[in-house]
Formats: sequence, structure tokens, C-alpha cells
Amino acid sequence: MIVSWNTTNACNMYCAHCYRDAGCKVDEELNTDEAKKLLGEIARAGFKIMIFSGGEPLMRPDILELVRYAASLKLIPVFGTNGTLITEKMARDLKDAGAKGMGISLDSLDADKHDKFRALKNAWQGAVDGMKNCRAVDLPFQIHTTVMDWNQHELEALTDFAVEIGAKAHHIFFLIPTGRAENIETESLRAKSYEEVLRRIMKKQQEVSIELKPTCAPQFLRIADEMGMKLRFKRGCLAGLSYCIISPRGKVQPCAYLNMELGDVRKTPFDEIWRNSDVLKKLRTLDYGGKCGVCRYKNSCGGCRARAAVYHDGDFMSADPICLI
Repeated sequence: MIVSWNTTNACNMYCAHCYRDAGCKVDEELNTDEAKKLLGEIARAGFKIMIFSGGEPLMRPDILELVRYAASLKLIPVFGTNGTLITEKMARDLKDAGAKGMGISLDSLDADKHDKFRALKNAWQGAVDGMKNCRAVDLPFQIHTTVMDWNQHELEALTDFAVEIGAKAHHIFFLIPTGRAENIETESLRAKSYEEVLRRIMKKQQEVSIELKPTCAPQFLRIADEMGMKLRFKRGCLAGLSYCIISPRGKVQPCAYLNMELGDVRKTPFDEIWRNSDVLKKLRTLDYGGKCGVCRYKNSCGGCRARAAVYHDGDFMSADPICLI
């Protein structure tokens, strides 16, 4: 089970696709004591992997203290970060605090394209330096790429780069037009290209030893099955089943791209929200509409619930419109 907490809305970038519309710290972000209480409730709910995300989580002054506390609860602390703040000292401090892995964003091998997308000069070099600093202290890291029409041709080369620089995995995120990404919806892949890209990723997986994982693209499990591949992943969309996300202010959502407030951890313990939310209970029925409801891959794929909601007026149980079958 995996939970992601957007530790802060503060960020040193202004990325075009940010679902959280991050940039400046917002009022009423969870303080250190509230964060520790939340971490305890996450552990009590049975979660194992604790993703510290943002904004940029390394802009939070107490982040090392929180990582240490999470580790003390037997959670597995990992990060989603832009990588630019990972000095060698920070990498060592994170490892010493108990961090087990860093997910570092890299969207192109062309530094100018990455910098433009992330709205920060030298963002590309900062991310690569962050990877090298992790490698220097033996802190595992993986590369995260958001795929769109303008960079989809680079994916195999980015995987090769990940292997070369020592990444443990390359996770490829498919654009969901929420938050600021609503403004770049036209750059997202359409059904035919989406299918082709997933097949390319699975083919590349057969050629490399590191893990390739499409995210917000649950149809990769169908494609892997069609290609006769055996993966460790058993379920595509995890929203509400074994994954959810918490905002900087403590609001719980089924996933990053389903902007539905299920509860406030300041008012209701997280484990109670996870157990009792009507929305989460509905997601757990797998009672999908349209073609997702009758698909033989319903239990393994499940369709992207966030994409279904975006393109069906908020109906998160409707069919995922991008699937070719």
C-alpha cells in the first residue's frame, strides 16, 4: 500500500503540468506535530510506502525530521522531487534519516526543453546533478518522466540514460489534464499514440534490466499480457484501493488527479477516512460503467479513474476514454 503526501505547496519551479498548482507555500500547511500525527495514522492504516512529495518536499525545513519519524514507524520513506536541491550532503542526510529512494523528474534529454517545461533555468542540470549526488552516497533513485506528444519519441533514449546514470527504475507518467495541466491538454497523447507508446515501453522493458513502469496508464497490464510478459505489478489504477494522496493542508484525495476532498486529517484521523470514505468504498466495488465495466481486464487494469472523471464530467466510475478496446 502506497500513500503520497504533498508536504508543501512551495516549489522552486513552476511546471506546466503541476496538478497541485505549486509555487508558493500556502496558508495552513500541516506543521511538524500535525505531520507526525498523520504519519502515525498512515502506519496504523496499514500503509507501507510513504511518498514525500510536493511542491518540492526538500523545501520543507523539517523534512529530515519527518523522514526519521516515518522510518521509526516502519514506513518506507521515498520521494518525488525535481532533484535540484539534492546536494551530496542532502543525499547523505536523507539516507542517514532513513530515505530509501528518490524519484527525480527528467522530461527530456534536451536540457532546453526540460527547463522550459519546468520553468527554471538549469533545471535539467540540477536534476542530473541530484542523481549523481544520490549515486555518490548509494541512495537509490529512479527517473520520472511525464510523457506528452512533444517528448514521446525520447522515451527509449531516456531509459538508456537512466541505465547509464545508475537509476533503479524509469517510471513514465501519462498526462492527466488537472491543475495547471488543463492548459496543456492538447499535448496529451490520444488513443492510438497512447497504445503505441505503451507497447514501446513494454518492448523496451524486455531489453533492459531496470524496471519500467507506466503510471496513469493502467492498460500497460493488458498490453504486457498480450505480449506474454510477466510483471510484478498486478493492478493498474490503484486509486482508493491501495493508494491515496494527502494535500499540504491535510485534505485526502483518492489520487493526485482526482481532485475530490474525502476528509480533513485535522478533523478526522487519516485511518478513519481511509476506512470509511463513501467515495473510496465506491472505487473498491470496481463497478465501472461503459466498456471498463465489461472488460475482461477490469480486475487488473481498471482504467484510469482520474481520466474517466476528467472526460466524463466528474464521473470517476465511467469508462476510461483513451483505451482502444
